[in-house]
Amino acid sequence: MKIISSWSGGKDSALACYRAMKEGHTVECLLNLVSAQEKRCCFHGTDARLLADQARCIGIPLVQKEMGEDMGEYERDFKEAVHGLGSSGMEGMVFGDIYLDEHREWVERVCGDIGIVPLEPLWNSDPRGVIDEFLDAGFRAVIVSCREELGKDFVGREVDREALARLERLGLCPCGERGEYHTIVVDGPIFSKRIRITKAEPVLKEGFWRHWFLDIREYELEDR
Repeated sequence: MKIISSWSGGKDSALACYRAMKEGHTVECLLNLVSAQEKRCCFHGTDARLLADQARCIGIPLVQKEMGEDMGEYERDFKEAVHGLGSSGMEGMVFGDIYLDEHREWVERVCGDIGIVPLEPLWNSDPRGVIDEFLDAGFRAVIVSCREELGKDFVGREVDREALARLERLGLCPCGERGEYHTIVVDGPIFSKRIRITKAEPVLKEGFWRHWFLDIREYELEDR
């Protein structure tokens, strides 16, 4: 099946995309929505240019659609973007949801409206098992945002088993499924080059919660 991958640049969307590829689907493009004002990925806060370079490292075209500040328009913008890609023969779209019913219900409803098949390869998986699979496959990810209570030192570090143990001690989901933290994938089995962050600074911002964000100022693409 020719499919689109819903893409945040983070670990769950990367693993879902990887699983879909292993299942024989052809991922024609990655779809990412970014803030028109800040030119950053919605929710994760990753710079749009970094996501474009990440897609080049993977070798799959990235389609970015800008959206306004009104999150109530997210669904409309999302549908417009997917409708535009549907004319190219896309049959389905893969998502990285794990267990939040409201997310899956939204995906199924919106994909039904558009007329494409939703694919949820991570759905109902054990969250710790998802992370272990991600790491065991050779993926690497850096934490680009986290809730304030996780601390300034948590943002900017790699996702590893020490970081997971810290989350579990606090009773938080190891996958960050409820927005406890977000990541950018910097290397993995679908990458031809890796991303090395060379200059970054944590910044505390207000939102639904107070979050630390990693302001990535410089990075390099390296041969694997």
